[in-house]
Amino acid sequence: MNRPQFTEQQWAWYQQACARINPARLQQRLFELTDIHSPTGATRAASEYMVNDLQNAGLNARYQPMSEITGNVLAELPGSGNGASLLLYAPIDTHLERDGSDELLTGKAAEADMQPYAQQLPDWVFGLGASNPKAMVATLAEIARALIEADIPLQGNLLVGMADGGMPVDISARGHAGMSNGVLHLLNRGGAADFAIVMKPWNWVYHEEPGMGWFKVRVKGTLGYAGVPHDLPEFRSSVVPAATVIQEIERWLPEYAERNTSGVIRPYGWIAGVQGGDCERPAFPSAVTEIFLDLRINPRTSPANVKHQFGEFIDAMLQRHPEIELEWQMYGTVPGGTTDPDNWIIQSCIRGWEQLEQRPYSTPDLLGGQTDGTALRRYGIPTARIGWPWPAKNPPLAVAEGLGGMGATYIPDLIPCAEKILYAVIDTLTRPRHELGL
Repeated sequence: MNRPQFTEQQWAWYQQACARINPARLQQRLFELTDIHSPTGATRAASEYMVNDLQNAGLNARYQPMSEITGNVLAELPGSGNGASLLLYAPIDTHLERDGSDELLTGKAAEADMQPYAQQLPDWVFGLGASNPKAMVATLAEIARALIEADIPLQGNLLVGMADGGMPVDISARGHAGMSNGVLHLLNRGGAADFAIVMKPWNWVYHEEPGMGWFKVRVKGTLGYAGVPHDLPEFRSSVVPAATVIQEIERWLPEYAERNTSGVIRPYGWIAGVQGGDCERPAFPSAVTEIFLDLRINPRTSPANVKHQFGEFIDAMLQRHPEIELEWQMYGTVPGGTTDPDNWIIQSCIRGWEQLEQRPYSTPDLLGGQTDGTALRRYGIPTARIGWPWPAKNPPLAVAEGLGGMGATYIPDLIPCAEKILYAVIDTLTRPRHELGL
């Protein structure tokens, strides 16, 4: 396909739009949005805030309810016609409750980025999800506002979407929110486009992302009692052999990642937790100890194939440890998704990346993080993922390192990413469809 470069007029439009990006306005929007707690399945207040923000910017924005307490954002800036439709997308939900119910998961979590409210310092915003996902939401809104203020004559239609359910969770108490349920709702209700750009961390352009597979292993024993000897022949611990299973899984996970690495995807896996017994009945060792884990899934590997690989591992492990009795299941799946790297939107984002970085694009770091971009691609929408350097360096407040800075945002880091996305927006929406391969 012919890959036209910017015309002189497009360069002028691009420079006009970049000049309208307002870091102070972006920071204030991010602070206010972060200050609205929006755990998965309960994003109504945050989504309604963004609908109002986008309406004030001049877009046709609406709230799409999914329940009484949650819903999505879909906004449109129509072009003059004969152009493509481009969706700028980010999830809006955060990954934790932080109401005391998830303390076993989070620990004390006294860091600034773990709090369900925002804190603001010069050029910084802290709070739960301040970087991922709310910095993306706030930045995409700033891009749309800059386009409008610069009065760029678009041919194509700009869509801006923010959806609940983007976190890799399954919140049963809220209608099983998570696992991309919100973006599918959005796509089925007016959000489908010719192309999409997902803003997510890391300063690369990705044409594909992994899915995920959730597994549960139930190590079996018998109910015991602390008042009897350890050599009681009728008792079999489920807890002690579970430790062996955990060590076996830990040794296998790097092998799995290596075997399934291809393209730009390295599908990691982590044991997430162990559960069993009853802390109010510590005198009774548990008859079952459960181990649960997440395996990331390469787009070129089906969930069924990953299930088969895990089954082979379990069979081999039981041959080495015939004394262990267990059962297992794959209880959650999200397939990976890929876009042809030569597709217009991928190449346009790469040109924008090269323009801002002032260097040729190179092979990106291998990716293990999953986003709603997989769902967009599986719905047939060519999708590019583009981001910013992450995590932010030298934050002035303490952050939880294990989450990679999901709640700490340095505003100047976002501006180059906004300009890269603006490049692709103008490159795509100021051309007729035939120039884009449509």
